[in-house]
Amino acid sequence: MGPMDNSARTVTTRRFDTPIGEVDALVDGDVARAYGIRYARAGRFEAPVTEPVAREPIEARRPAPACIQVVDPPPGVLRVDGLAGLDQSEDCLRVTVTTPADVADDEGLPVVVWIHGGAYRNGAADSGLYDPAALVREHRVVVVSVGYRLGVLGYLSGESRPANLGLLDQREALGWVQRAIVGFGGDPGWVTVMGESAGADAIAHLMVSDGVLDGTEQLFRRAILQSAPLGTTRGRRRMRDLQATVLAEIDDAGALPDLTAWDARVAASGRAAGLAGMMPYGVQYDEQPLPSVDEADRRWREVAPYVDLLAGTNEREVALYRDVPPFPSLERIPALGPAVIEILVRTLTAAVFTRPTAAFVRRHQRSGGRARRYVFHGGVRGNPLRGAHAAELPYLFSGSAWSPSSLLDGTSPERVDQLGKGMRAMWAHFARTGVADDGPTRALLRLVG
Repeated sequence: MGPMDNSARTVTTRRFDTPIGEVDALVDGDVARAYGIRYARAGRFEAPVTEPVAREPIEARRPAPACIQVVDPPPGVLRVDGLAGLDQSEDCLRVTVTTPADVADDEGLPVVVWIHGGAYRNGAADSGLYDPAALVREHRVVVVSVGYRLGVLGYLSGESRPANLGLLDQREALGWVQRAIVGFGGDPGWVTVMGESAGADAIAHLMVSDGVLDGTEQLFRRAILQSAPLGTTRGRRRMRDLQATVLAEIDDAGALPDLTAWDARVAASGRAAGLAGMMPYGVQYDEQPLPSVDEADRRWREVAPYVDLLAGTNEREVALYRDVPPFPSLERIPALGPAVIEILVRTLTAAVFTRPTAAFVRRHQRSGGRARRYVFHGGVRGNPLRGAHAAELPYLFSGSAWSPSSLLDGTSPERVDQLGKGMRAMWAHFARTGVADDGPTRALLRLVG
């Protein structure tokens, strides 16, 4: 998504008549994109308030702004710019809908809701890295990309700041899908939520959030969790306690540049929390809309029969972080350095990602839910980022934004797109049926449980 190169194709418009108002979208080849539709509004450090039905046509032809965030200087380890061409704003509670250009009003297509990752501190719904056009085009689904509050604005709680605001935003976006998606040719009873990294972690917790799968309301029926850092979960209360001194010094009414300046201090304050400190922002248990840790375990068991689950990890997740301590110093060890690094990569990958995800899937299965687990082993032979965190994303979201990425050193965009067709087929088949079949994509991943 993001800004488009329209030089080689004609871009027209289409008006969708939806339950939340008329929406003016762009038709870009064989997909239509309704960009940046506001699903809620929120004051700073306040819960989101549902956006009312629009009385005038909604202008949805401009990519949604990213939440205000601290951006690392380019090019970064991945050599991509996830925010290229996007504005940043506190007014970021927006969704973008990508649907087949010729979709009928009452077609009732499967809906995939994408929740981006970025450690709860970075990323954007309309990042070019997450362009769902290929998935929509190849498998005739509707994709809803969700923007939500990040970092200080979304996940830093204290006495005067509610916890889990970003999670509340996501819950509100799922409610918007139930109300509005029929107007874009989607079926609100056929919703799969899909996320990577922090986005996958958020989905795991949406499963046990108040008002998501409670009573007569079920905001989604399937979930795809990609590389959820579930091993950081138990230390989050300790992390919040460590951040208390930083919280006390932040001026709630300060200018946004002042707020984001605290980001590095927040990250540093959480490092003593152990594995949880790898993700300094995150959801908090026993704060709305989440139960306590012990109650969450019971709720996960209770909701299992109502949610089909596909969850997995990448073979060498932590390889993405080889530029942070202690990896650089280990690289200087003569002869043994690479072997020591590989042992540490695989040990930390197992602790933060693989073992907790396997346990999550087993609990779901034993509680009467349908669930499968995968391991992504794809990538380029000889590339040090083969099987690293985020390595599956260029295959799922095949697009030009990934072309310069270090993840793809040694291969070509054409090869990535070719292999990605199998992964997209597997994901779409699961969204339609709740059944995972790795036949089309064994070159990239395998089902293991």
